[in-house]
Amino acid sequence: MIVEALKFIFPAYCANGTPVLAGGGKRMDFGKNFVDGKRIFGNNKTFRGFFFGWGVGIGVGLVEGLVFGFQNYPVLFSLLIPLGALLGDLTGAFIKRRLSIAPGGLLPIVDQVDFVVGAVVFSLPLALIGWQAGVTAFWQVALTALLITPPIHLFTNFLAYKMKLKRNPW
Repeated sequence: MIVEALKFIFPAYCANGTPVLAGGGKRMDFGKNFVDGKRIFGNNKTFRGFFFGWGVGIGVGLVEGLVFGFQNYPVLFSLLIPLGALLGDLTGAFIKRRLSIAPGGLLPIVDQVDFVVGAVVFSLPLALIGWQAGVTAFWQVALTALLITPPIHLFTNFLAYKMKLKRNPW
C-alpha cells in the first residue's frame, strides 16, 4: 500500500516542492490584504512558482501514465493531483496569514499535509469514476499518503534547508 500511495502522491510532491526553485515574480495575491487587514497569501506565493510547480507535477503524472499505464494514471490524474496540491498549499498559506504566521513560519501538521489534502480532494472525481479498483482502494491509498507524508515532508525540507534552498528547516 505504501508503494501505491507514493505513486499516487508523487506528482503532488513534485508540484509542491518545485516552486522553491522557480519562485519569484508577481505575487498571487498582488500584494493585497484580506478583509482582516492581513496579506491574503504573502510574498512567497507567486504565479511563476505556482505554474512551474503545476507543469512539473503534470509532467511527472504523465511519466507515471507512460510507465504504469494510462488506465492506471490517466491524463486527468496528471492535471488534477498537482493542481490540488498547489491549491491546498495556497489554502495553508491563507490560514497561516489569518493566524498571523509569517511566510515561511511554522504551522505544524498544516504545513505537512495541506498539499496532500488538496491533491486528494481534487482527485475525488477519479475515485467516483472507479479509478484504481474502486472507492475503497482510493481511500486506503489517500489515507496512507496522508500518514507517510509528514516525515517525508520534514526530511525533504530539511535537505532543502541544508542545500540553502529554504530559509527554514521545515
